Amino acid sequence: MTRALRPPVPAAVAAAAFEPHALALARRWRRMRKNELARQVGVTAAAVSQYELGQVRPSASVLARLALALSMPVEFFAGGFPVPVTPGHAHFRSLRTATQAERDQAEAFGEIAWRMVEVVERHLRLPELRLPHLDLAEPASPDDVRAAAVTAREAFGLGPGPVAHMVRLLESYGVIVLALPDVSERVDAFSHWYGQRPFVFLSPAKDDKARSRMDTAHELGHLLMHHDAEPGSQILEREATAFASEFLVPSAVLRDELPPRLDFDRLHELKRRWGISLKALVYRGHELGVYREHTYRRGMSLLAQWGYPEPGDLGPREQPSLLGRAVELLDQEPITGRSLAVQAGLPPGLARTVINAATERVPELRLVTT
Repeated sequence: MTRALRPPVPAAVAAAAFEPHALALARRWRRMRKNELARQVGVTAAAVSQYELGQVRPSASVLARLALALSMPVEFFAGGFPVPVTPGHAHFRSLRTATQAERDQAEAFGEIAWRMVEVVERHLRLPELRLPHLDLAEPASPDDVRAAAVTAREAFGLGPGPVAHMVRLLESYGVIVLALPDVSERVDAFSHWYGQRPFVFLSPAKDDKARSRMDTAHELGHLLMHHDAEPGSQILEREATAFASEFLVPSAVLRDELPPRLDFDRLHELKRRWGISLKALVYRGHELGVYREHTYRRGMSLLAQWGYPEPGDLGPREQPSLLGRAVELLDQEPITGRSLAVQAGLPPGLARTVINAATERVPELRLVTT
């Protein structure tokens, strides 16, 4: 027997408990400009600004029109969810290509996902956040970053071997990982804190295991090293990439395993063993002094000729599953996904989008009879 859903909140009640931040959040998610929203609702752009700043509260009729224009239930705007404390800013990998509106939409999705996580945790305890704390020198040298990655591997209890599954590792230590919905192909992986948990968002467009593992390790680097740093700096991006490379394959081990000559049969073996790309292996070989400049350039030239995806496919990208499994477990209680959507003040379709973003999708075998 399922629990009865709460009746819809009347617009007048929602207007009385209006939360300005929720309006800005919904507008950023729908990627709608203030003047466009104002035109659809029949108010001025200045009025929309006043609503979002909390200077004026919309009437019940205006709130109903705002909810309709933004495809949100009026409950979404009725408060009940405090604005999450988000220290610092999100670290986007494609900061130079994505527009501000696209980044705003991606961050808005993160806060909407945080709402779902908050509701799930009312009923089910998710893994405790247990990320190690790293003190990185400022400015950090390349050796400092590599040492931080080694320290992080030790804290995660990884030993000298490969990381079996980067996404599972982060989820087991309390990080919420989701695939980004179809917001924009120019928005790449990013990480951000929402409330008391860090979130990592991965691009589903990169259906490549090696690249998704590198993206996940890159965002882990930001979470561990760049707590209060202002994002957008290429120095921070290089540090996160260097951290990811060392975290996935320790230099002390890789230096001994790399072939002294450009042997792609052996490099393919290492690609399968460590779960990183051939390009990353050739780059690291040059960085570690195994390959001289001309060998490095020849290797990169060959890889460029072969194109993307590079040879030696490792299979589909690593996918998150923690939040999706939690919702499946609650569905047996029964606390349905629709009930969670109501508690989060979200339309069922958007709640399902969040759940799907955190649910592992496995290929389905279909048999056709003739």
